[in-house]
Amino acid sequence: MASSGTGSIAQRWRELHGEHSWDGLLDPLDLDLRKSIISYGELTQATYDAFNAEERSPHAGACLYGHDNLLSSTHVAAAGDYAVTKFIYATSALPVPFLLQPLPALEEVWCRESNWIGYVAVATDDGVGKLGRRDIVVVWRGTLRNLEWVNDFDFTPVPASPVLGSAAAKYPLAVVHRGFLSVYTSSNANSKFNKTSARDQVLEEVRRLMALHKDEEASITVTGHSLGASLATLNAVDIAANGVNAPSDSSKPPSPVTAMVFASPHVGDRFFRSAFRSFPDLRALHVKNAGDVVPAYPPLGYVDVAVPLPIDTGRSPYLRQPGTVGTRHSLECYLHGVAGEQGGAGGFRLEVDRDVALANKGEDALKDEYPVPADWWVHKNKCMVRGADRRWALKDFEHI
Repeated sequence: MASSGTGSIAQRWRELHGEHSWDGLLDPLDLDLRKSIISYGELTQATYDAFNAEERSPHAGACLYGHDNLLSSTHVAAAGDYAVTKFIYATSALPVPFLLQPLPALEEVWCRESNWIGYVAVATDDGVGKLGRRDIVVVWRGTLRNLEWVNDFDFTPVPASPVLGSAAAKYPLAVVHRGFLSVYTSSNANSKFNKTSARDQVLEEVRRLMALHKDEEASITVTGHSLGASLATLNAVDIAANGVNAPSDSSKPPSPVTAMVFASPHVGDRFFRSAFRSFPDLRALHVKNAGDVVPAYPPLGYVDVAVPLPIDTGRSPYLRQPGTVGTRHSLECYLHGVAGEQGGAGGFRLEVDRDVALANKGEDALKDEYPVPADWWVHKNKCMVRGADRRWALKDFEHI
C-alpha cells in the first residue's frame, strides 16, 4: 500500500483522479485514494443530510441550509476546503419517482415542480494547498425514497446524443436511460427553479468557475450516489464532450474530469461505454458494495462505464450481518466499507479512522453491542423553534 504523508494527496492528485485508470491502486486499496474517495462521499452525503424531507413543510424538497453553512452544518470533514457556489434544481418531463412535494393542503409553498438535487462547489485557497489544484466539484443527490424506485424508473433506451457533443456522430448507437436523461435535461416553465434544466445550471456554473480560474491548475470532479451516481455519469461525459473543461482563452491544457460514483445503476449500453471512454481527459471510478441490488439494475442490455472498485461491508465486524437491502445500499455504510476494505487479502480493518457511529445515521446497521441509536440523524426539534412570543414555529429554510 502506498504511504500517506503530509501533502501526499496534493502531490499525487492526478494519479488519484485516474490519470492511469487507478492501475495498481485498488487492491490493496491505496490509503490516499481511500481518503479521497471518503472525502467525495462525505460531500455527497451532505445532500441527504441537508434535504428537507418533511412533507408538512412548505419547503419540502428544498435544502435546509444555505451556501455558506451547508457543509459545516452537515459536518463534512472538508468543509473548510470548499465553498459552495450554486444549488442545483431538477424536474422531469416524465412521471419519475424522485420528486418530493409539500402536502397538497399547504399554501404558499416554495415549489411543487422541482427539488433540490445537489450543488456546485470550488476549492478555497486553503483547499488548493491541501488538494494540489483548484478542484471544482459537482455533487448530485440520490433519491430518498426506498429502493422501489429502481423498479418504477423509466429505463426505456433513448439516444445519448444530448450528452455526447460532437462525438454523437461517431457513436450513433449509444443509448442511455430515458428516466435518468429526463431528470438531467428537463426544464419546466412553471417552475421558478427549473426554467433551465439541471444540466444547463451545472454547465453554466462550471464554465463560470473555469473561466474565473483559467490560469490555475484545476480539476473537475463529479460525484453522486444511487440516482445521483447516474446523473454524475451523464454530467461528467457532458462536461468533457462539450469542452467545458477547456476554456478557449486558458493558458492551461484541458482539466481532467473524474466521476467518483457510489452504487450507480447502469446508465447506458456498450456503445455509450465506448463513447464515454473515448474522451482522453475523462475517467470514472465506481464503488460497488457486494449485495447491493442497485448497481445490477437494469440487468439486461446495459453496462457499467466506470472502473469498478468492489467493497464488501459483509466483512465488517461492526455491522449486523448479512445486512439488509438498505444497509447494503446506504452511502454511510459504503464509506465505512471504503475505510476498511482489504480486497483480495480478505477480512476488514479500518485503515481510515472513520467513526463507526456514522453507519447508523440513517439505518440500523451496527451490531447491538454499539450504543448508537438507529436513524439518529434528526434535526433539532425537527426544525421547530420557540419564538419570543413563546410559540413554536417551523424554521427550516435559509437559501435557494
